[in-house]
Amino acid sequence: MKAPQSSDKQAPPFPSSPARAMRSAWVHPTTEAAGRSDEAVSRPGTSRPAPTAREAETVPAKRRKRSRTVLWIFIAAMLLLIISMGLLAGSVSSLDISKLEHPLPEPSFVMDRQGQPVSQLSSSRIEPVPLSQIPKSLQLAIIAVEDRRFYEHRGYDLRSMGRALLRDLQARSMEEGGSTITQQLAKNLFLSSDKTLLRKIKELGYAVKINVSYSKDEILELYLNSIYFGEGRWGVQGAAQQYFGKSVEKLTLPEAALLAGLPKSPTRFSPLRNPEAALERRNLVLSLMQDQGAITKDEYDKAVAVPIELHTDNGESLKGKFPAFVDLVMDEAASKYGFTEQQILTMGLRIYTTMDLKVQQAADEVFAQDALFPASSDKRIVQGSAVLLDPSEGGIRAIVGGRGEQTYRGFNRATEMKRQPGSTFKPLAVYGPALEQGYTTQSALFDGELDIAGYRPRDWDGQTRGEVSLQEAVVRSWNIPAVWLLHEIGMDSGLDYLRRAGITLSEQDRHLSLALGGLSEGVSPLQMAQAYGSIVNQGIRVESHAIERITTKDGQLLVQAEPQQTAVTPPFHAYTLTALLQEVVASGTGTAAQLGGRPVAGKTGTTQLPATEEFAAAGSNSAKDAWFVGFTPELTAAIWVGYDQTDRNHYLTTSGGSVPAVLFREIMTRALQGVEVKPFPVPPEVIRAQEEALRLEQERKKAQEEQDKALKAKEDQEKKEAQDKEKPKKEKDKGKGKDDGKKGNPPDSRKPPKKPNKDN
Repeated sequence: MKAPQSSDKQAPPFPSSPARAMRSAWVHPTTEAAGRSDEAVSRPGTSRPAPTAREAETVPAKRRKRSRTVLWIFIAAMLLLIISMGLLAGSVSSLDISKLEHPLPEPSFVMDRQGQPVSQLSSSRIEPVPLSQIPKSLQLAIIAVEDRRFYEHRGYDLRSMGRALLRDLQARSMEEGGSTITQQLAKNLFLSSDKTLLRKIKELGYAVKINVSYSKDEILELYLNSIYFGEGRWGVQGAAQQYFGKSVEKLTLPEAALLAGLPKSPTRFSPLRNPEAALERRNLVLSLMQDQGAITKDEYDKAVAVPIELHTDNGESLKGKFPAFVDLVMDEAASKYGFTEQQILTMGLRIYTTMDLKVQQAADEVFAQDALFPASSDKRIVQGSAVLLDPSEGGIRAIVGGRGEQTYRGFNRATEMKRQPGSTFKPLAVYGPALEQGYTTQSALFDGELDIAGYRPRDWDGQTRGEVSLQEAVVRSWNIPAVWLLHEIGMDSGLDYLRRAGITLSEQDRHLSLALGGLSEGVSPLQMAQAYGSIVNQGIRVESHAIERITTKDGQLLVQAEPQQTAVTPPFHAYTLTALLQEVVASGTGTAAQLGGRPVAGKTGTTQLPATEEFAAAGSNSAKDAWFVGFTPELTAAIWVGYDQTDRNHYLTTSGGSVPAVLFREIMTRALQGVEVKPFPVPPEVIRAQEEALRLEQERKKAQEEQDKALKAKEDQEKKEAQDKEKPKKEKDKGKGKDDGKKGNPPDSRKPPKKPNKDN
């Protein structure tokens, strides 16, 4: 490696310090371009030639006028900067930089819905190393890409700031920083990351104070031990262990260049997430080092030819508890509220979440039981994921991102994975919108041979029944009636219902296979849980979320969640759909999800293997994905089971009504233990209808009773009248018999007649 050259410029005086003697050990040669070197440098022989005189004359007048305007604005801005620096000079001495003595980040905490800490978010343990143990190649690489005039300026670089300001004026934004290493150190430790002129002026003041208080070597050492390198790692020692599994002093030139390229954007240039971008960034750093004389051309050629070889060491990386839930929290904090990963891991925040620890632990315990999952023929296990949320609030209560050991910021199958949902899509794409169009549970649906523009769906049992009720089609999960019905109500009806339920699809999904969950990309378990939550929540979808609020450690409120609500379907139809899905669990394909005496509703889903030669030998019961999406009055859950990569040796031989439904039952049984059993909510109009029906029934019964009473009274009256008519007759007959007894002897007492005389 080429030794650094000394500069002939006189460095400003510094107060005495332990590292002062080392400050002048090496100083980079003065170059024409200074400051932060993020842009690519032209290689020899590739620079663009200066325009000819004729070309210059053809520049449009408007363009020249705009250039002059930008120039005047630039001059004015520079004057303003100079004035600001003058005003700042008097207050620099009052700035407190004592934090530099303890530049460790402060961990943040994830709190559950009860306000109890459940996970700590922090960097891995920082192990500071002296500058003497940091390879010269890494020091030179950092300086080459971040601040090439580091050993020459006084903590700020007017050249770099001027160029950055000019680019900002041209872009009409505050994107270009022009910050030196000293300014970056000040910003990371003392300031927020907002891009305002006031913050820039404060940053400049801190840089000046640091520059007069510490030597250049001390500043570089502080910077290298505190800068963020991604994957939860601060400092060069932690970064070396994270990416290469070695101590920092053992880093090679290519490895040092790779690390030097990370601070600008640790996620974008991460070799774990974006290896191609990381390689390009590393080679840019090497190019800058060669151009600045830090390495020779031979060293450059050898280094760029070396491929990136990682030997990650996660022993010290951030793991914490509940990694899938924590990953979602960090993603939500970034996407919804603008926090960077570094801020989350270092600002000592208190992130109050929607997690229910009991529910989360129940889900984790169930997924840890291998006996509940299909066995695999090799080390590639059957994967799974789960999301449980409160449908009335939208709060996510638990997340399982996969089976096996889960790593920090790993792939989250519950939120990031997209898979075909199978028949779990039918209530959303077909039956929900059909109820809105007037269909009822007893409406007759076609179930015969069907061919619509070449699309020929089949029922899972290979049979047809001619005609079935809508309820039977849902309960038995017949395919042909669902496709026929979607064709009848129209594709737009299905897509619109899905959009209201929180699932927006592309034009590629405008096909009748939508009825069976045949999508171009798929959906995540989180999307399905949120959509089904609108059914049990009387037709209202509450935006799912993991963060309730974020505060400082002192309780100052920074963020408060305000989840949006969307009307998906009228409550009456949601209640009808709930009743249909209850019957699925009671007597249909989802009986394995039953919870004893607790009300439960849901739908099974199974997706077929591709009809290719690779799976020609697979049996009829083989599948790619298996789902169960269901709910109780308290919780909605989406369960997915399948392989990450399906091939001829790795596919399912189960269905949504088997393993996923059992997982649902086991999780719910544990999560709801001790919770009072209650029925599904009944919409007011249903209650009114029921009350009206009860009133009419009572009136009918009352009228019937009165009618019966009147009829009985009539019968009694007629009977009495008949009895009254019979009474005189009986008395008359009785009197006649008494008279006959008084006038003569009874007939049997009379003497017999005399016999005639034979002789007469």
